Amino acid sequence: MNIPRRDFLKTSGAFGALAFSAKNSKAQATGLAARLEKAMTEPILRAELFQQPVKIASLELLKNGSSYLVRARSSDGVEGFSEAHSSVMGAAYPILIKRVAPTFIGKDARELEALQREVYLANSNYKWQGLPFWVSVAAVEIAILDMLGKTVKKPLGELFGPLVHRNIPVYRATGNRGNAPEAEIEYLQKIVAETGAGAIKFRLGARMHYNEASTKRDHALIKLTRKTFGDNFTIYADGNGSYDVPMAIKIGRMMEEYKLGFFEEPVPFDHYEETKQIADALTIPIALGEEEMSLRQFRYIIERDVAQVIQPDLMYFGGFIRSLKVARMAAVAGKDCTLHMSGGGLGYLYVAHFASVVPNCGAHQEYKGEDDTLPVSCDSSSLKSEKGRLKVPTGPGLGIMIDPDFVAKANVVTA
Repeated sequence: MNIPRRDFLKTSGAFGALAFSAKNSKAQATGLAARLEKAMTEPILRAELFQQPVKIASLELLKNGSSYLVRARSSDGVEGFSEAHSSVMGAAYPILIKRVAPTFIGKDARELEALQREVYLANSNYKWQGLPFWVSVAAVEIAILDMLGKTVKKPLGELFGPLVHRNIPVYRATGNRGNAPEAEIEYLQKIVAETGAGAIKFRLGARMHYNEASTKRDHALIKLTRKTFGDNFTIYADGNGSYDVPMAIKIGRMMEEYKLGFFEEPVPFDHYEETKQIADALTIPIALGEEEMSLRQFRYIIERDVAQVIQPDLMYFGGFIRSLKVARMAAVAGKDCTLHMSGGGLGYLYVAHFASVVPNCGAHQEYKGEDDTLPVSCDSSSLKSEKGRLKVPTGPGLGIMIDPDFVAKANVVTA
């Protein structure tokens, strides 16, 4: 509870108590800052797993239909693959080919963290940073990690530390906005029935704005979801930056009344001061981070308690290593780090491997469904949500095999 300064002085009885409190708070803040800095800068990749250099002999961008893959090959002939967020790569591929891949080719993959810093600086790439650049870095990084995992015969998560989760509880999210509340409820029931998911997330507002119709829908949906799914079901909601502060607080208080799990992006994503005002006014956790591309900005969000659920998008943010640094910072502050998942492809698999090694990953991880996945096989997992859980593959690297015929029919993309 925030106590007005005037009332605090009245009840404390002495200015000295206020001075001590301020000094103590400053010391605590300084301590948190130091711990966040340490979490942000400590190594992530377990380079000690590799006794010999793992030279990156080649990186190729492949295309089959609308799907883009990155293939990494070591000088020993070990291959790793990633799905390169195909919906972004259709426009971003020249950046991957011309500005990202050259930094990694010929280098020792054990130095992946240093190479990420290098690619940021190479040819003034920091001036190009944004979603197309960081998605390209993520696609290259994941292919290299798959290759490294296969080299040492360990699942991707074990490249970073001990596995803490092997069966991942999932939530299903809807992308609908503007449909009738009854139609949205019917759709939510359908996707829960398909996967057994123990949680859902639906959309509020009108996307970066709100109006009378969207507000009427918001009120109906918040009530209907709880009535439909019952008191023990976890429900999240995403505002997609639709509100101003007063309306976000009104909607948030209604969400609190119906015991929703978190309120994602209540105001535009870069309105940090406004988000902080909302977080301070409400008890429901605020989730934020899918649009963020700066480690130091995540540190700001965490240190100042702008949000309580920290939500990087693994692809938008540049891959596992950078996202794991965010998770470590969140853990220092006692916060969950629950990935946002964009696109389809192998995104569900990336989320599962991330959660496998992150103790503070949150109660449920996003699962998009199976309509737009690549043709893959796996000996250790069905790669499907079964009774609301996705089993993390235990094979080396990503633990899957992309259909060899699909790869063989893909063309090498040139810029």
